[in-house]
Amino acid sequence: MSKPPDRKRLRSDLGWSSADRIVVRGHDLVDLIGKVSLGDMAFLELKGRLPTAQESEVFNALAVTLVEHGLTPSALASRLTLLGAPESLQGAVAAGLLGLGDRFGGPVEEAARTLQEALAGADKQTDLSGVARAIVERHKSTRRPIAGLGHPVHRDVDPRAPKLFQVAAANGFSGRHVELMQLIADEATRAYARPLPVNATGAIGAIASELEIPWQVCRGLAVMARAIGLVAHVQEELQDPIAAEIWRRVEDESSEHLRP
Repeated sequence: MSKPPDRKRLRSDLGWSSADRIVVRGHDLVDLIGKVSLGDMAFLELKGRLPTAQESEVFNALAVTLVEHGLTPSALASRLTLLGAPESLQGAVAAGLLGLGDRFGGPVEEAARTLQEALAGADKQTDLSGVARAIVERHKSTRRPIAGLGHPVHRDVDPRAPKLFQVAAANGFSGRHVELMQLIADEATRAYARPLPVNATGAIGAIASELEIPWQVCRGLAVMARAIGLVAHVQEELQDPIAAEIWRRVEDESSEHLRP
């Protein structure tokens, strides 16, 4: 008779609960309530420890940055989903989150990956200008956009990026990932002969890399932040709806009698 295969223990290091306790990363949740911010709690979940004061300031700055940016496609998706399923707030928020891809929010991941992979085998003597040039040349030759650069609205400068870099520098998190991101922007601006400043996702990708957050979960920073904003959009849609107007106008303007 063959021996049954060993079974992996079903458990998580993130948390567990009993009749009278909830433990998160080794901390009693009741002790954390009222003492730590939402950003610090997210840091604890991701890193397995509470942040230092400097890490807290930087991480919370990253989280704040992508909460809101007006009537973006993700916000519209949430509002229109709520119109169709008014009983499902979570469905409306989920619909908006599904739109966080390579164009909106998602470039945080690709920017962090580019930086982390480029610096994985580099030492302190590595010429970062040369690394930036190679990254830009590779993207240009394959006609791929460079994640973390440029913005359809903030064409000359994304005002969020300089502020994030300022906060990072003030707290000791302006290292080689940040330097490389800024060099990539400079090199891309020259190579494409048009302004390609670091945008918010590029800054977040660089600073998250300084915090040693793996690129594979950096898009999750945008997901966490944007979920808060989408709940607010759902609330505003309930109070002052516009989704029905969007639907009505699309119906009117796409009707057969309006076509030439």
